Amino acid sequence: MSISTTHLLPGIAPFFRRQFGLGAGIVAVSLLTVASAWAIPLEATDLPRKDISLQEDYAGELRAMAPFLLSHVSSRLASGEHAEVTQAIEAFPEVVVFPIFVAGSVRVVATKNLANKIAQAAGAGNIAVIYPDIGEPYRSVFAQIIDGIESKAKGRVANFAVGPNVDAAELNDALRRQDTKVVIALGRQGAKASSALDGNIGVVVGCVLSASEDQVRDHQVNSLSPDPALLFSRLKGMMPKVRRVFTVYDPRLNAWMMRLAKEAARTQGLELVVYEALDLRSAVRAYQEIFTASDSSQDALWLPQDATTVEEGTVLPMVLQESWDRNLAVFSSSFGHVRRGVLFSLYPNNVELGRHLAGSALGYLATGGNESSGMVPLREVLMAINLRTAKHLGINASRQRGFDMTFPEQ
Repeated sequence: MSISTTHLLPGIAPFFRRQFGLGAGIVAVSLLTVASAWAIPLEATDLPRKDISLQEDYAGELRAMAPFLLSHVSSRLASGEHAEVTQAIEAFPEVVVFPIFVAGSVRVVATKNLANKIAQAAGAGNIAVIYPDIGEPYRSVFAQIIDGIESKAKGRVANFAVGPNVDAAELNDALRRQDTKVVIALGRQGAKASSALDGNIGVVVGCVLSASEDQVRDHQVNSLSPDPALLFSRLKGMMPKVRRVFTVYDPRLNAWMMRLAKEAARTQGLELVVYEALDLRSAVRAYQEIFTASDSSQDALWLPQDATTVEEGTVLPMVLQESWDRNLAVFSSSFGHVRRGVLFSLYPNNVELGRHLAGSALGYLATGGNESSGMVPLREVLMAINLRTAKHLGINASRQRGFDMTFPEQ
């Protein structure tokens, strides 16, 4: 019989599990959490310590990426509830008490991929996950992604929540002790920590909006920006008469996304009209040109995840008002925009995203290297729609299916 324990390393606040026999004399106090998931953009500022307000530090990122949690924490056992028991146990000098953090139930799903089957034979122990050390309720965000990872890997994986000042040597030592071959690095902080890992450890980056040139060159980087092919497909399904899509983007942030978008538009018989903008003024001017040239009977406007061209204080309100007045359909890559009035958006299916990331890690184990590097758009998606906007545009949303979230909230 064995128990799972959490090891606390300086600068690392983990869900890090190792197996010990009962004879080891280790008593564990467990904290069971089940959660849902979003993540933090790579370019965000340093993650806050536990004593810093999330609202203050994450306002911009979470407004776009995590305006709500998709499921509730089903069980929370506060460590304080066991204080008397813990203190009594700790009175014995031979005993060491470790807390356990268990992320949700594991859903075992059979895989038909031969390479993954070969990799799974080595065990999930060769995979580790590092993610930002962030307090509740957002810590539970990563638990559901990890649940998906463990489902695909068919076993528990070592988990580390890393802060901005994580000790790289300590982290590398811990990974070596687990015989880790590949790390799934989640969020900006996880991606940052992964850059200091030993060269013989593979890295799959996930849950970011953008990445450095070095990361894109050396690793597979899975973005939270939805695949434009999926966005265009949903648009055509709702508005078959659309023939032209306008968008404004900053090439420093989204050149890779526009390359995908142009190909997706050609495949689906759409004309994609793109405007480049490097600052707020040029973005506003581009939108003004679009509203002048657009024909609401066959055109639509796409808002990518772009801090320059979709600035939420000035640009977004202007775009929403003008598009409403002109009956021009607007769809977005940012979930939070649906609540504010865009027609629809796609957002992550957290468990499936975890399974996708695990699949990439298993592929690394099977081949000994990343099969492909570069940016990968989000394809594990759910759909949100604004019913008020749909009605305004003359779309009968009640006849259509596939909406996972609707606004205004019923």
